[in-house]
Amino acid sequence: MGAEIIQLVQQASPYLTAALGAYGGTVLSRAQDSAADATANLGRRILRAVWSRGDEGERATLEVAVGEALQDGEDPDAMAALRQSIKRALREDETLRRELAELLPAPSGTMVITASGPRSVAAQHIGTAVTGDNTRIAE
Repeated sequence: MGAEIIQLVQQASPYLTAALGAYGGTVLSRAQDSAADATANLGRRILRAVWSRGDEGERATLEVAVGEALQDGEDPDAMAALRQSIKRALREDETLRRELAELLPAPSGTMVITASGPRSVAAQHIGTAVTGDNTRIAE
């Protein structure tokens, strides 16, 4: 069960990032937006599913995690806190796990790698990546 939860959250992560970028602070309350892309809408649906199944305390915790991820989008710890909040909800609710598994596209062998923020690098395998100005690499 633990591996299943980790896999669900890893699969959901790019959608969550897209939803936060597209919807900002209204991600938990906003209705589906036909102008937003499918990725952002799926991320919003995932967050709404987690939020709607929680009690007041769980909702408040998720709202704080979403707010911090929005404020500190460059900080990987902020997104990690959001993922932890979702993992906690998935551990406690088998129905929610099934719901999220149905929402997410089935793994197809295609890997999705997302880079977010200035000078970000996204790669499955990488040797050296340089994104800074005036950088010198000595061999």
